[in-house]
Amino acid sequence: MPTPDIRPTRADDIPGLQQVLDATGLFPGEMLPGLLAGALRGVPSEVWLTALSGTTPVGFCFAAPEPMTDGTWNMRALAVRPAEQGTGVGRALVTALEDLLRARQERLVIVDTSGQAGFAAARGVYTACGYDEVARIRDFWAAGDDKITFRKLL
Repeated sequence: MPTPDIRPTRADDIPGLQQVLDATGLFPGEMLPGLLAGALRGVPSEVWLTALSGTTPVGFCFAAPEPMTDGTWNMRALAVRPAEQGTGVGRALVTALEDLLRARQERLVIVDTSGQAGFAAARGVYTACGYDEVARIRDFWAAGDDKITFRKLL
């Protein structure tokens, strides 16, 4: 796949991104309109980016600032349609997020993910993008499902 176009998420992206969510199981697609409401109204404390193949949304990234920190952002969601996983879409979304945050003179990005085998590819994306694993909380999400935190200085 050629490098995807990445832009701020728009309301007309919602149906395509719901399909991405339904295909990946990251979270229920019907939650997306409510989660996007602030960003679509221009709330500056949230960043939603959409990756496009042509005009079709194939992935997204969502980040928000960590309360009571100086320039720390949490990448709360990264999802890529299964057919495009492994093609660089996830890395392109992460890079676009980092570039945007650097331009705002933000300082640090963290991301939490699962330690389960099904999340190995996601952890690989973060590592490939220069993130370091800095913490692991055993049995956080559920018994046997660790929370792994990665970080990257911008």
